[in-house]
Amino acid sequence: MIRAFFILICFLIIGSVIFIYSGTYNVAATVPHSEFMTWLFNTVKTSSVRKHAEGIKEPPLDDDALVREGFEHYEDMCSGCHGTPGADPAKEFNPPPPALAETAREMRPAEIFWIIKNGIKMTGMPESGSTHSDDEIWDIVAFVTRLPGMSPEEYKLMKNEAAKNPGHHHEQD
Repeated sequence: MIRAFFILICFLIIGSVIFIYSGTYNVAATVPHSEFMTWLFNTVKTSSVRKHAEGIKEPPLDDDALVREGFEHYEDMCSGCHGTPGADPAKEFNPPPPALAETAREMRPAEIFWIIKNGIKMTGMPESGSTHSDDEIWDIVAFVTRLPGMSPEEYKLMKNEAAKNPGHHHEQD
């Protein structure tokens, strides 16, 4: 029985190596991943984010000033890919970026913080930790956690308000 198990493992390893080096799997961005590869990548991604976000201490995020600051960063850096309430995310990516207005409620703020700060390999999600302070990233998190309950009209109102006071967040520095 142990020998049969060992032989099976060897065949799986050899088969995997042959598959990997055969070039059979199409990596073109125009071809969606198979269901298995989508499941595998999403499972690895979700587990990794959860594990790496475990020790992050979440500050209070209910301050409207944080949300306004976060909105400005989101509008400038994130909305083009992740969409807004009432506007779909970009369709050019494979895998597609999540529509945060719908999916942000599935993540803890610490997980959102970790993703924004570190990015995610092979997704188009860049890291922001080298260009933004932790406080600025928490501002974005404060906004993103509000996205799922926000209507398109509320988002547009925030956009209009930000346009009336452009760059006001820099005055605090």
